[in-house]
Amino acid sequence: MEQLISSKNYEIKDIEDNFNILNSNYKIALEIYTNLRKKVSLFESKLDLIEFGIYEQVYSFEKSDDYRAEQNKIIDLQKSMISNDTAVICHTNWMVEGSEAKGRAVVKVYKKLMLRAFNGESDVLISKVKWNNVNQMKERMRKLFDVINKLGGGFKVNLNIQYFDLKWKELILEHEYQTKRQQEKEEMRAIQEELREEEKAKIEFEQAQREAEKEEENYQKVLDKARKEIELATGEKYNKLQSQIERLEIELREAQEKKERALSMAQQTKRGHVYIISNIGSFGENVYKIGMTRRLEPTDRVKELGDASVPFKFDIHAMIYSDEAPRLENELHKAFNNKKVNMLNNRKEFFNVTIDEIEQKTREIGLDAEFSRLPEAMEYKESLAILDKLNSQQAESKTIEQIIAEEFPSTLTY
Repeated sequence: MEQLISSKNYEIKDIEDNFNILNSNYKIALEIYTNLRKKVSLFESKLDLIEFGIYEQVYSFEKSDDYRAEQNKIIDLQKSMISNDTAVICHTNWMVEGSEAKGRAVVKVYKKLMLRAFNGESDVLISKVKWNNVNQMKERMRKLFDVINKLGGGFKVNLNIQYFDLKWKELILEHEYQTKRQQEKEEMRAIQEELREEEKAKIEFEQAQREAEKEEENYQKVLDKARKEIELATGEKYNKLQSQIERLEIELREAQEKKERALSMAQQTKRGHVYIISNIGSFGENVYKIGMTRRLEPTDRVKELGDASVPFKFDIHAMIYSDEAPRLENELHKAFNNKKVNMLNNRKEFFNVTIDEIEQKTREIGLDAEFSRLPEAMEYKESLAILDKLNSQQAESKTIEQIIAEEFPSTLTY
């Protein structure tokens, strides 16, 4: 019995030893694979390179031209180091055929080759840098620096780390320059959009003024005529003209108020409407756009948004008039800053919030706006119903053989 137990213990120990060896080999192989995977990914074009991390901005210039100016300064410093023969360093005085002069000449050629290789590859990396590969390109430049210095190790020649730092900064500045340029383009597009919106609002105000002035003029003419006629009228005709005059006076005041309102809206650029809209068919639930318009008919702006590059119309949950519309819009944007759908572009005014949160915030600001909670989403819901019907009809049109093949595939014989 003891012999059997001893034998089994030996087998268990043998299994444990084999397991430990396999586990150790696995860890070594995994580490090798991870390192190789990272090296390979340096030369792949991927949008999701998590192992390189999120890029953190280094410079904070206000204009793209400032980035380009700083980059030119960095390039001038590189040229200065090359001119002063400090970009590549040799730590030994070599002699060739007993001559130090020939040794210096050989080293000079070798330094030039190293510098040309590093600059050529680095310039390619700089020209290809984009938002999704900047950290990848930085790693590739660092790897390039190490490889070239390793090749120069036999001659005790290496690229100066200060020169590498300058090239590194040039790469960073190129990336941030391109990013800033894109931001400026987005801002310019937004400004142009605002100008177009302002122009449309101006046209609406001017048209409303003209129409109101024309109505005022017509009512005034008819009113003047009625007042002249009533001076000569008696009895029933007098009473009828009196009623007509009273009605015309009301309509004249309304036309004058309409004209004044259009004039006031045109003169005061801060007046407008802040709208809260959704489009569940395009963006899903609890995604709201908070924007502002100065249009005389604010719903026209919402209609235009629904006609532009989205499959369904927007639903209006609130339309809030304010004498300080830009300030109100800005306060709402700041309140939900951490819930923006697009964290990079502040001009994209979509927020992942609930309608209750928006309503609560407007009340905190001091507004008592009326909110519509449930979106109508007519086109989206009708589209879903049509798709369900088509799918149902398609399912009904299947043959018995198709149904059997889908439900009981193992029963078919060939």
